[in-house]
Amino acid sequence: MCELLAMSANTPTDLCFSFTGLTRRGGDTGPHKDGWGVAFYEGKGVRCFHDADASASSRIAEVVQTHPIKSEVAICHIRQANVGDICLANTHPFIRELWGRYWVFAHNGQLSEFSAAPGFYEAVGSTDSEALFCDILNHLRSHCDRDTATEQVVERLVQLSRNYARQGVFNLLLSNGDWLFTFCTTKMASITRRAPFGPARLKDADVTVDFESETTPNDIVSVIVTEPLTSDETWDIYKPGEWRLWRRGVVVMQGSEL
Repeated sequence: MCELLAMSANTPTDLCFSFTGLTRRGGDTGPHKDGWGVAFYEGKGVRCFHDADASASSRIAEVVQTHPIKSEVAICHIRQANVGDICLANTHPFIRELWGRYWVFAHNGQLSEFSAAPGFYEAVGSTDSEALFCDILNHLRSHCDRDTATEQVVERLVQLSRNYARQGVFNLLLSNGDWLFTFCTTKMASITRRAPFGPARLKDADVTVDFESETTPNDIVSVIVTEPLTSDETWDIYKPGEWRLWRRGVVVMQGSEL
């Protein structure tokens, strides 16, 4: 299976610490060596990096680790291929435009019997994940519009996620830059860091950071992952079927569907 990482914050924040921990799992401390990608929202724009090589040895990943790109929402994925070739077109996260916004999607799992309905959005690569993303956006495009309330859009996303989860493993990260929707069927965990901040140590790299020296008392930064990244913090483990909508570092909607 692949691994996911996302961040939701109330102030532009860099992902260097968490990203460093995740990249070690891409071919070093973990088997997820079949490509990686990360997307950072900057206003309505998205800064993206993708590579079909293992993140643990990727020079592009090294640049991202050492360059503090600040964002309020970021999504990252390291791939262990099970459907589709190992190539750039099959690396997550995937990106499409809908209603004047870039939507970013990453998925962990496999739906062996899934078949996307024809629609406006089509997959470029050969993964079931990208086909799922296109299917989601085609449903939203058909049943909602740019003025649809967020609560109704989320209700549609929950319904779709519930149906996909019945077909296999469906762990999801999806954002339009304003909010971050997460859905778990097997593994997902989160941590919210706020004042008083303290130190944290990565599990997969000999790296420790003192968040107090990197933040202000008003900062709220939440990280959502497949597996906890640090060894000295208490992570909140999602239950199977649990979904959460994050905005500016906090959960604003949540529920359970399985």
